[in-house]
Amino acid sequence: MASDDATLVQRYLDHVRFDKRLAQRTQILYTEDLKKLQQHAQDAGTSLLAVEPHHIRRWVAQMHSGGRSPRGMALILSGWRGFYTWLGKEGLISSNPVLGVRAPKAPKPLPKALSVDEAVQLADFHSDTDPAWVEARDSAIVELLYGSGLRVGELTGLDVQASAQALGWVDASEAQAHVLGKGSKRRSVPVGTQALAALRAWLALRPLVMHKHPDEMALFVTSRGQRLSARSIQQRLRRRSQLAGLNAPVHPHMLRHSFASHVLQSSGDLRGVQELLGHANISTTQVYTRLDFQHLAKVYDAAHPRAHKPKT
Repeated sequence: MASDDATLVQRYLDHVRFDKRLAQRTQILYTEDLKKLQQHAQDAGTSLLAVEPHHIRRWVAQMHSGGRSPRGMALILSGWRGFYTWLGKEGLISSNPVLGVRAPKAPKPLPKALSVDEAVQLADFHSDTDPAWVEARDSAIVELLYGSGLRVGELTGLDVQASAQALGWVDASEAQAHVLGKGSKRRSVPVGTQALAALRAWLALRPLVMHKHPDEMALFVTSRGQRLSARSIQQRLRRRSQLAGLNAPVHPHMLRHSFASHVLQSSGDLRGVQELLGHANISTTQVYTRLDFQHLAKVYDAAHPRAHKPKT
């Protein structure tokens, strides 16, 4: 049985080498992967022609428990699938046992979060080279992204005041930002003391650039008085983080992730953080109930580094 399996494998390797003319590196990988398949079949006391889907699933589980990465398993399964496809074309098997078997999905890596010191360093930075109105605007942007965990699209959608047409706005009297998030779902999030102060400073200077578009309702605008785009915010934030002396350029979602990480580290309230971020589900299998805003505000005030006035 072992010799028959070895013959089949060699025939297939000759096929990919001479008929398909695959790259040498690919041939080496196929050879290694088919040796693994032979060994698995031998250990299971079966031949390669008698392998069934339950065998493949068991071997995938063994690779997974052994620490093989999802991407590595997917590549191995691809090689095995090609081998059995060839066996089918040769009339040696009636069905491909690898069809329908997939490697576990690779977890999506979380974006890098800044440390609290790094985030505060960025939030406290003030540029001496930008015009005063640009500095005030960019400072308010950083404070809202980090202080309230907004998505960049939610930030660009903010208007200076509430209206039927507004996608979002900041209610300074209630220290809340009302935003339209993913799935057209509205939510309210707390706005910290320092973010409110930065917003007041920006609103005091905003009229300087509104002469061309005095009716523009966008909270954050360009030098021409037009709504600031997400791309522009990304560029401004990248530049600001470099000027602030951070080791790596910062993008808006990094500040959102930093917000979530820092509140969670301090409070341990996963449900509260989920609600603050506007996530419908905390995982694919569990849905958490909504928390009332008063509780969210308490979680925020107790945990977020930018929620309080600086000590004098």
